[in-house]
Amino acid sequence: MTPDADEKGKEVAKVPIRRALVSVYDKTGLAELAGVLAAAGVQIVSTGSTAAAIAAAGVPVTGVEEVTGFPECLEGRVKTLHPGVHAGLLADTGRPGHAEQLAELGIATFELLVSNLYPFEATVAGGAAAEECVEQIDIGGPAMVRAAAKNHARVAVITDPAQYQEAADAVRGGGFTREQRQRLAAAAYASTARYDAAVASWFASAYAPDDVARDTGWPDVVSAVWTRREVLRYGENPHQGAALYVRPGAPPGLATATQLHGKAMSYNNYGDAAAAWRTAFDFTEPCVAIVKHANPCGIAVGADLAEAHRKAHECDPVSAYGGVIAANGVVTAEMAAQLADIFTEVIVAPGFEPAALTALTKKKNLRLLRCPPPAAPAAGPAVEWRAVDGGLLMQTTDRLDAPGDDPAAWELNAGPGAAAADLADLAFAWRACRAVKSNAIVLAHAGATVGVGMGQVNRVDSARIAVARSGQRCRGAVAASDAFFPFPDGLEVLADAGVRAIVEPGGSVRDEEVIAAAKAAGVSLYFTGTRHFFH
Repeated sequence: MTPDADEKGKEVAKVPIRRALVSVYDKTGLAELAGVLAAAGVQIVSTGSTAAAIAAAGVPVTGVEEVTGFPECLEGRVKTLHPGVHAGLLADTGRPGHAEQLAELGIATFELLVSNLYPFEATVAGGAAAEECVEQIDIGGPAMVRAAAKNHARVAVITDPAQYQEAADAVRGGGFTREQRQRLAAAAYASTARYDAAVASWFASAYAPDDVARDTGWPDVVSAVWTRREVLRYGENPHQGAALYVRPGAPPGLATATQLHGKAMSYNNYGDAAAAWRTAFDFTEPCVAIVKHANPCGIAVGADLAEAHRKAHECDPVSAYGGVIAANGVVTAEMAAQLADIFTEVIVAPGFEPAALTALTKKKNLRLLRCPPPAAPAAGPAVEWRAVDGGLLMQTTDRLDAPGDDPAAWELNAGPGAAAADLADLAFAWRACRAVKSNAIVLAHAGATVGVGMGQVNRVDSARIAVARSGQRCRGAVAASDAFFPFPDGLEVLADAGVRAIVEPGGSVRDEEVIAAAKAAGVSLYFTGTRHFFH
């Protein structure tokens, strides 16, 4: 090893790069990196299509078969699984006997491996047949990556084209430092761990070990690798530590949103922003959701976002203080002006007009997040999970796509059929109540919540809270309940307050009593047959 020194005078061990093994599926930036290696006098050994691409770029390259003395075979399944490759990656010339054995065997060492793997995850995501997915399981690539990472004391391993600039700089600068090799090795093991996790999870689903496992629809094994993106100031409370992790390869979302302004996001900020974001995109019309402690204190749709925000804020201005706001469109200057005198923690939206940014960035501590709209649902059911002591709960994601979520499928059980405007408000309230922690009661009028009762241990208390918060606005409003009324009392609270139409799932053993109470009050009562608990 050659001693060098960094800018602080600290000694850093560098290993000059004399020989590199290059074998990649993704050819992005390959020609440029190969040119840098060749210009530095590095011998490049390569495989199959990678060697052909390097040669096509006019860069000298040695085929791996010249090193192994054995041709690639079995349609490329075997090309690098050979002592001529792996001894060159794994040899520690600082150990007694390693150099002598290499000399006896006529094997030269590698100081650099550049490798990325077959696109297994992309193949699965594309809906390929099982046979094609199996063919995209890389064998030689992970073996080389793991070998080079294990021997990071003298070998650097590059697994991502995003690392090529660092590699080029290191080659020109006399080699990688010890710190660089350790960091790159950690990244390499993370990449193979993610790869193996994807393969294991797919196998557990595609090849369930018995008919019972197949029939359940749930795999025997679930694997995932998460990467830390940010250390947060603290968790739910100041004495708790916290960090934000992302899953590589996952669609863009709130965890990878771009922060445009404001102080760092907190654990609670992310939780509330996630709840608001999910709520806003439950609607196709311009929608604004205001959330506090993971519950909405206002949801509204409007002709534009400014109108939607005004209506959402009017639902509960007291609770909106210090809230988190999500919009399902680009925040306009008009909407931003309405926020001038309202203390808000976070605004998350797909974008912000320049004039809106100018106005909102005057608030030093207001966090502004730009986040792309949620990706279109993939084929098949989406899955979500929750940690419990000693384990993990998984369920398919609750979406608003069940038959009972279509008002045309609702069953009218009491009262006259709702007028078009009331039916539209019932549909709005039904969508909105999915965002409210159960037990959930939502009162709505003119495309906006006017009262929200949430998180109570009995439904009648949620009804009372919704009515109390709505004041006189409940008279002539409509209501939605996320689950059935177990007794008539909850419906009677709403009817006595002036609510004229209610939508709920039905399914209680006392449905007839609830229907009778609605008929007695002259309230229109619809059953959906679908429940939307949110705990």
